[in-house]
Amino acid sequence: MAMKMDLNTVIEQMATGDKDTALTALQSYNKEMNNSFTFSREEERDRMHLGELVLDFLNKDLEPSSQLACLKTVRILSRDKHCLVPFINRSAMSTLARYADIATVECDGAEGKEVNEVKEVEKETSPSFDNPDQEVIAEALKSICNILLHSETGQVVAEELQLIKGLSERLKQCHGSTWNHEVCFFILRLTFLLTAMRVDIRVQLAQELHGISLLGKQLDAILGLSWTDTLQPARAGFENMPAKELPPLSQQNTELAMEILKILFNLTFDTTTRKAEKEEAAGYRHLGAILRHCLMSHADGEEQTEEFHSHTVNLLGNLPLPCLDVLLMPQVQQGSTEYMGVNMDAAYMLLKFMEKRLDQGHKLKETLLPSLNLLTKSARIHSETRKYLRSKVLPPLRDVKNRPEIGSALRNKLVRLMTHIDTDVKDCAAEFLFVLCKENVLRFIKYTGYGNAAGLLAARGLLRAGSGPGIYSEDEDSETEEYREAKAHINPITGVVEEEQPNPMEGMTEEQKEYEAIKLVSMFNKLSRTNVIQPMQLGIDGKMRKMTLKDLETQAHNPLPEEPANSDSEDDA
Repeated sequence: MAMKMDLNTVIEQMATGDKDTALTALQSYNKEMNNSFTFSREEERDRMHLGELVLDFLNKDLEPSSQLACLKTVRILSRDKHCLVPFINRSAMSTLARYADIATVECDGAEGKEVNEVKEVEKETSPSFDNPDQEVIAEALKSICNILLHSETGQVVAEELQLIKGLSERLKQCHGSTWNHEVCFFILRLTFLLTAMRVDIRVQLAQELHGISLLGKQLDAILGLSWTDTLQPARAGFENMPAKELPPLSQQNTELAMEILKILFNLTFDTTTRKAEKEEAAGYRHLGAILRHCLMSHADGEEQTEEFHSHTVNLLGNLPLPCLDVLLMPQVQQGSTEYMGVNMDAAYMLLKFMEKRLDQGHKLKETLLPSLNLLTKSARIHSETRKYLRSKVLPPLRDVKNRPEIGSALRNKLVRLMTHIDTDVKDCAAEFLFVLCKENVLRFIKYTGYGNAAGLLAARGLLRAGSGPGIYSEDEDSETEEYREAKAHINPITGVVEEEQPNPMEGMTEEQKEYEAIKLVSMFNKLSRTNVIQPMQLGIDGKMRKMTLKDLETQAHNPLPEEPANSDSEDDA
């Protein structure tokens, strides 16, 4: 059984400068620490010293086995965020970048004489580099990923060294015979980290280095697409097969595709807040067509498929709204989900994905809202999508005996979310249903009940009914016979027919009724003055305002007039 390698012993053997001795010591240390992710605070200084010695060795002319051992040690040491000092200077990062084969030519004099001196030392001591060993490249990439994950200084140095330029060159080779899967994966992972953590790098890759087009081409290649039409891709060799019947993507290709989707998400993060130029919009629509194919594809396993679809949905939500029409572009084929002559496969998949996330009930803000927001946007901009979604979520109302939030139908689940403790979840669910109701207040109340709808209506100043600002096409009347018969008896607050309750004022004289009303006003006034409650009143602008004592007395003596009847016919535009 091998003895435990003491850290001081490793340092002593490294300090001898003998390559064979150092290699043996590092290999033993790496084997022992390979699965360690927590480190002793007492040995921090020693680990930093070891890091310095390893970097010195990496600037010598080493055999691939020694390079690999040194880089594995760097990867292990860089897991400890308290011991990154040896690795976050320009010299160390440059060395690692060369081993990762992503080094670029730097601008002269970027940091004055000190930097120039470092460069001269590097030129003298570093091996000439075009590293063919992919295991070495992968270890160097992993080390840089660890450093960037834990150190803002490391991120700044990586930006100064223009590592993103080297990465963009490697991205062009990610699908092909040049690199193995592990190298490709960590090239993408490092690109993701840089674009997630440094806004300037994100902008540089998107604009100067044409990252969206570059990554779109790589995603196209990884998915093995052929283009039967400008915006209608198909899997090469399966052009005539329905999307739902395509064989699963391999695990490795799915992993690479997900990393690309994550990078593209970073690059397109602000596209919904600005208007895209004509050429830029064409690129986004092309990307949208690829994403539609991703949505219709599945991976090797349910868990990986869900993760793949999650990244796809997140990115679709970043695309400019006018570009989402590509989701409806494909022709209706045998086995397609068709509605009003339009292919609704993508809408069906989004709805299915959204309901699955809703049923899981875990971290709804992070997991549910991207798909729910995307469905809301699609429904608002495309009438065919809205009508299809409404037919699935808000079918003609027949159940008038159970409250809208009670039941297992998708409508019931979404109405329950309208009173969720998280404001973002609550608002997003209400917004989706409101759009499906064409922002018609009475129709919205019909499907959700006034009590559930009040939050959104109050925020919009629509408590006096009316409609939102959206422009929608006409729909067919969806009132069922059951609803028409029960309509007059439905309690608008709860949205259901309730048993008739006895009138508590039955048998009272007018004087007794007035006495009870004034007594109630006094109770409200007392609670209001002690700040237990705050009576509110609906203002003429449709929003709530505070009630004064005078308002309460006026209400007691002058009951509200009956509101004129408003039609909630479904065929209003």
